[in-house]
Parts: sequence; structure tokens; C-alpha cells
Amino acid sequence: MIWFKNAMIYRLTKSLDWSPAQLQQQLQQCEFHPCAQSDMSKFGWTNPLRGSELLYFAVGKQILLLAHKEEKILPAQVVNRELEGRIAELEEKEQRKLKKTEKQALKDDVIAALLPRAFSKNRQTAIWIDSEADLIYVDSASSKQAEDILALLRKSLGSLPVVPLSFANDPTLVMSDWISNDHIPQWLTALEDAELCGSQDNAVIRCKRQSLESEEILSLLQAGKCITKLALEWDEHLSFVLNEDCSLKRLKFADQVREKNDDILKEDIAQRFDADFVLMTGILAKLTENLLHEFGGEKELL
Repeated sequence: MIWFKNAMIYRLTKSLDWSPAQLQQQLQQCEFHPCAQSDMSKFGWTNPLRGSELLYFAVGKQILLLAHKEEKILPAQVVNRELEGRIAELEEKEQRKLKKTEKQALKDDVIAALLPRAFSKNRQTAIWIDSEADLIYVDSASSKQAEDILALLRKSLGSLPVVPLSFANDPTLVMSDWISNDHIPQWLTALEDAELCGSQDNAVIRCKRQSLESEEILSLLQAGKCITKLALEWDEHLSFVLNEDCSLKRLKFADQVREKNDDILKEDIAQRFDADFVLMTGILAKLTENLLHEFGGEKELL
């Protein structure tokens, strides 16, 4: 099972039709295929459930997709070393300096020659579509990477009207208030990990293994610093870092959660995958609902 480690959350501004047959057909247009010798990279959808031919996994209105990206690794110094040798050889042979366009053509030749011997870097990223709540979760710590995956989904579907999920009340002000006034929601526990920024300067203060109730932290908050990242724990469910952009990083599900379906035989991969997916999505959906409540709901779209 793909347990999410991060969650960049997006709001679908228009409900879409997620009929299974149509979805499979649409995803197949952008199915992942490994790099050929001459390819620098490949990006597409692969099977979330091992052994299944489907490019999606669904339970009710919850859909899981898996994007696969393969990139050839060609270090710049390797390319430049080979290129410099070829330029020097050709300039000596022709007794003249090569033009910029000629050097670029040579560089293209070098890359084409080196690609078949290059190593590949592979990365898979899960995306969960909660079509009941019209939310999309991307398991990525990078907004750029998440946007690339949403672009792939948009290309597959033809359209994808989404915006990043935003809370009505400013997360930095709410999180700062939780700590400075000691009224964090009862269902949450603040851990000893936070990041503070100043409103008037670019100073960033990172705290690790530091009690947020200490005089040092409280005095910084009183001086106008705001909490932009806060490590939190939802008892018996998971721990995570809440960021000012409403994203969730370093998700770590509690052992008692991950072990809940241990009674399912290891050989029954599909049943265990199904049970774990239902468990994980249920927890993340409830977490999102709770956070929206604490932050005054969603920010209205202009």
C-alpha cells in the first residue's frame, strides 16, 4: 500500500465525471512507458495495484492514481568534458573557431551519444482523488512536482479545474495564537518542531527538539514573529507538519493504524491494498475536515 508521506491538497472547483471505463481510457493516453535509448525522460501513469492492468484503483468514490517519471542522468561535467574535446578537435582540424550554432549542434550529438549509457532515475508519486468531497491530494513535498502531476492529469482528462486548498483564517496567525495563548485544539498536540518568520524581515528561525512553551519561543512570538510550520500529532492517528500554505508534510501514521489490517493474509495483496487505502483515506479526510473547522472553513474563491 502507498501510505502518503506528504499531502498537497487541491480543491476541484467543478465536479468531474469519474466513470471507471472512461477514466481508464483517458489515462491510457498518457500511460508510462520506459525510456528508449534516445529518450531523456518519460512521464505517465502506471498501475497503483501490483499485478492489475488498471491505471487506477478505486473504492467507492475514492480514486488512487500513480504517476511514474523516469529521467536519464547525464552530469553536466561529463557532457562538457566530451563536448570540449570534440570542439578542440574540430577547431584544430579546420583551423577556425566554431560558431555558437555549431557548438550547440555538437552538444546535441554528444548528448545523443551518451544517452544510451546513462543511468535512469525513477520516481513514483501517488495522487488520491476524493470525488465525494471534490478534493485532490498529491503525495509530494514540492508544489512544482505536484503541479506537474496535475498537468499530466489535466492532459489525460482534457480539463482539471483545481485551485490549492486555502483556509479562511491565515494559518500563520492561527498557529501562532495556538502557541502564544496556549489554546491548541484538544485533539491536537504540538510537538517540539516549528519554523518562525518575521513579518518585517526575512529572518527564519527553525526549532527542533525545542519546547514551544519556552520563554525564548514565547518572547519571539510576542515580538511579532509568526509560526509558518508547526509539527503536530493527532493522538493514535498520525503526526505531521502543517505549513502556512495549508500543505501537510512528513506524514507519519501511527503503528496501531498501519497494523490494523495485519490479520489479512500477506498473499491477499488486493484485499490488503483495499483495506489500507480505505483506512488511510478515511484518516486524511477526517484530518482535513477537522483542520478546516479549526481554521474557519475554506477561503472564498474570488
